[in-house]
Amino acid sequence: MTRTAAPRNRTRLIGVLSLSLLAAAFGVPASAAAADTMTVPQAELRMVDVLNADRSKAGLVPLRVDTRLMTIARNRSNDMSAKNYFSHTQPDGRDIFDLIAAAKITWYGAGEIIAWNNYPTFETSIQAANTGWLNSSGHRPLIMSSSYNYVGVGLAVQASTGKKYWTAVFLKGPDRTGARATTATPTVTNGTTATTKKVTVTWSGADVPLQVLTSGFHSYQVQRRTDAGAWATVWASTTNRSMTLQLATTHTYEFRVAARDKAGNWGAWSTVKATLAAPSGSAVVRR
Repeated sequence: MTRTAAPRNRTRLIGVLSLSLLAAAFGVPASAAAADTMTVPQAELRMVDVLNADRSKAGLVPLRVDTRLMTIARNRSNDMSAKNYFSHTQPDGRDIFDLIAAAKITWYGAGEIIAWNNYPTFETSIQAANTGWLNSSGHRPLIMSSSYNYVGVGLAVQASTGKKYWTAVFLKGPDRTGARATTATPTVTNGTTATTKKVTVTWSGADVPLQVLTSGFHSYQVQRRTDAGAWATVWASTTNRSMTLQLATTHTYEFRVAARDKAGNWGAWSTVKATLAAPSGSAVVRR
């Protein structure tokens, strides 16, 4: 099930797809006993990995997980399981596009694929659903699309039957993924006085590439602290990739760097330490 929307006029195109996978069709008895090593959330992320592996084989950029889409997909699967139906349209008349709009998500294109089976473990269920999708002329294009950049996967298990309901929601939307920063282990050399050391910190970074609508790298934020005290900002926004400081010995200094893209999305901090020994000793640095 797919729909695209132009950012301004909201012109839309819709196609309806569905897929049901039965364990018996693959020669696996529904009653087969097997120990599951994954939780439902782990299985959902495992399915994301499998879908992205399919894309990588085709030279496509992996889709990024959007937690909002994960919630929508999980609710979709839970609704099908609880109400015992299998359709892109819920009993209340809403479809995936209504749910995306209700969540106030900005989108320019979206699609949904669903599957159910009663394979005994999450791993075999994942592989069966994925194989069915890839072998379907209607579903494969969504997985292999060059138009989407985000995905959410939801799984629900029907207690009475063991049916596993899968929903994958694909989205083309604004970049929400923070840029990436990596900070190298500091280098320490003799300072200008007997009780100081020269500490040089370097870092690098880039915006995380999406299949479409990657914002591009903007800048870094750099902070430091001494002896586990409060963090102080060195640069709130800079494109510099190194700094050198004269620092007093017998202290531990920490440095952290985060990167921002042009859409304003910050990535995680990258933190390193430099523990400066007394003048008669040597400096120890560690990440």
